[in-house]
Amino acid sequence: MPLVPINGTRLYVEDTGSGSNGQTIVFSHGLLWSGEMFAAQLAHFRGLGYRCIAYDHRGQGRSDDHPGRIVTIELVYDDAVALLESLGPGKVHFAGLSMGGFVALRLAARRPDLLASMILLETSAEPEPRENIRKYKMLNAIARYLSLSLVANKVMPIMFGRHFLESPDRELDRRIWLSKLLGNRQSIYRAVNGVIERESIESELPRISCPSLIIVGEQDTATVPAKAERIQRSIAGSSLVRIPRAGHSSSIEQPEAVNAAIESFLTSLR
Repeated sequence: MPLVPINGTRLYVEDTGSGSNGQTIVFSHGLLWSGEMFAAQLAHFRGLGYRCIAYDHRGQGRSDDHPGRIVTIELVYDDAVALLESLGPGKVHFAGLSMGGFVALRLAARRPDLLASMILLETSAEPEPRENIRKYKMLNAIARYLSLSLVANKVMPIMFGRHFLESPDRELDRRIWLSKLLGNRQSIYRAVNGVIERESIESELPRISCPSLIIVGEQDTATVPAKAERIQRSIAGSSLVRIPRAGHSSSIEQPEAVNAAIESFLTSLR
């Protein structure tokens, strides 16, 4: 698929599905991954007549790299705005996981004209907890100056829950996603800096008025379920779904349950 000029860079954009039902879902991925983490969702919702768009953030996946020390969340948000505006008239359902959720929250609060609904997965409206910052900066430095392979055993338990990491029947999946983790370019540290240094958006949550679904894995230790509960309490009319046996990457760990939650939510909007 092509690299699309967006906001002074080129983003990898996968645009598939007939859109025969007149609706579009845009998927925004989590840190260290790419739009590939939504493969199961793309296949499912294409089959239901949705136009499905998954894109890679600048400096990640197959999108162009970014110079400097940091890719800020505000810059990634600006990229999302430019991407959605390029799609033409019509609001979209925007699904963001973790880092993608940081983007989704900003879109819903600041550009309601672009969204028909918001779907959050494993995300937070809060800044990075102080107790995490030192650890994450250390892991980031090792990955930048030495090798991601030296910290992979620390990163995988952040990204996935116990069931995914320990179940014998998920061994192949673990190998696949470990390989994708190790395949990150060394400059990924810039995106990590953006996540670590992000500012809170809690004060903007009461402005969100679009229909909102919040999904969280019950085994998520990176953005614990309590954070999802706080978002749900701050957005009027929003709903919360917990996914059993899922950690911080529920779209990969429990794709059928995630698909069912999103499908039920979108059906309720018709």
